[in-house]
Amino acid sequence: MPTYYGLYAAFIPTIIGALFGSSRQLSTGPVAMTSLLTAASVAQLAPHGSEAFYAYVILLALLSGLFQIAFGMLRMGILLNFLSHPVLMGFINAAAIIIGLSQLPAMLGIPSQQSTHFLVDIGQVVMHLDKAHGESLTFGITALAMLIALKRFAPRLPGVLITVTLLTVVSYLSGYVSLGGRVVGEIPQGLPSFSLPPLDWHASIALMPAAFVIALISFMEAMSSSKVIAVKTRTPWDENQELIAQGLAKVAAAFSQSMPVSGSFSRSALNLSANAKTGLSSLFSALFVVLTLLFFTPLLYHLPKPVLSAIIMMAVGGLIDFSVIMKSWRASRDDGLTAVVTFVSTLAFAPDIQNGILNGIILSLALLLYKMTKPRIAQLGMHPGGTLRDLRRLGLPQLHPNLSALRFDGSLQFVNVTYFEDALLRLESENSALKYILIQGSGINDIDASGVDVLFNLASRFRGAGITLGFSGLKSHVMEIMKATGLTKEIGEANLFGSDRDALDRIIPRLGNPGQSDDLSVYQSANQSNDAPYRSAVGLGRQAEVVPVYTTTKA
Repeated sequence: MPTYYGLYAAFIPTIIGALFGSSRQLSTGPVAMTSLLTAASVAQLAPHGSEAFYAYVILLALLSGLFQIAFGMLRMGILLNFLSHPVLMGFINAAAIIIGLSQLPAMLGIPSQQSTHFLVDIGQVVMHLDKAHGESLTFGITALAMLIALKRFAPRLPGVLITVTLLTVVSYLSGYVSLGGRVVGEIPQGLPSFSLPPLDWHASIALMPAAFVIALISFMEAMSSSKVIAVKTRTPWDENQELIAQGLAKVAAAFSQSMPVSGSFSRSALNLSANAKTGLSSLFSALFVVLTLLFFTPLLYHLPKPVLSAIIMMAVGGLIDFSVIMKSWRASRDDGLTAVVTFVSTLAFAPDIQNGILNGIILSLALLLYKMTKPRIAQLGMHPGGTLRDLRRLGLPQLHPNLSALRFDGSLQFVNVTYFEDALLRLESENSALKYILIQGSGINDIDASGVDVLFNLASRFRGAGITLGFSGLKSHVMEIMKATGLTKEIGEANLFGSDRDALDRIIPRLGNPGQSDDLSVYQSANQSNDAPYRSAVGLGRQAEVVPVYTTTKA
């Protein structure tokens, strides 16, 4: 886009974002990520530099803004939860690399073709390094060196402003334009005109998916900045109000002949470092943009394009952080896989980078659904600490030859009831001596109609096979559902226990001593108190060793 579109985007949209937003230090305006998404989306409909290209960019600002306003008014800020952190990090790393690589042609002074395969285009540029424009490369490398040095040795100075000013002067004095260098050129003086965005029904339909993705991604940027600001300043913010504000800013950009905008992390960070307290900081920045548009645009004529490319490379370089992907992988293989797939697919699909993030969202939801269908089920034994723990993982003894206890870590719902049922039926088939199955239910947060139906069937089937089904530690909400559906009667209230200890104290005397049928005389004579089964299990009855709960002591 011509340079002045960026100035327009830093004027009216910045004011609207400050007036209607909930985050005081969030700065709204043109940002790299939203710009890249816009370019990738519109390039499929019109060639770069054409009037149609500019018209579709403005139309995309309107559509994405309307999406955000609708999300905010419908209180749908929760939709952002579908964009997981690994997906976002994989996308941001890939997008930052794409943005940086997209600046190579301007930095080298080599014209590039723009096809449907971004990496192929960049490969062509790299293969023709021998055709690089020496003066352009010199300006680009010098700009990078100055930016890096100023950031490291004088971080409080406005490095970008100093670099642009000095190199623009050098460009003018050296006759960079006459040497074949590309500069910003003439920028129209004056404020943007306000007009109705160009409306095209067919283009609008084609841009709808891109508008949705831009609305989602650009607000994720704004949300990330708002969260950081809220933590550091201890001030509240409203995600739905911010959605509306960002949407209004995009619509304002469309009516002022500009491109989609978003909350800027770098400019917001600058507000924080300058101790800005209110949105007036954004209003003052918009004021200086107005002064530039009215009086100072001729001074930007000789600004070299390679210098702008260097500034963009520096800006996106801070977004690249592969350690975040590694942390996701260490936390969960599913999260790591999602981040890697998002990263790779975003690079592969470029310039259609919205396909990369859509792939990431679909994969993360698919993995989540898969995990919901197969929650963790652990067979339990008595831990020396006095709690029921994973028997196989910790190598614990079995509670009793006729008793098995399981823990189900998940809500018992239609997506996983078959998995739960199969686990219990498999337990029955593998243990012919089984007489009691205890479900440790503290991990069951909810139960739906499918779960109730399966429990009815299991209780009836096990009863016919001489096996009793019981539960311990169920949450009150789950108990209420079981009572309302008659499941407590089917299972029997005597088989519903408030705690694991209560369950063991009452179940094991029913089962008796192994190998002695139902004669409990030996068991009862050896364990005079009600705590004996539990005490022997946790090692309180004997100090020498932890023994299975069914072991008794003979005089």
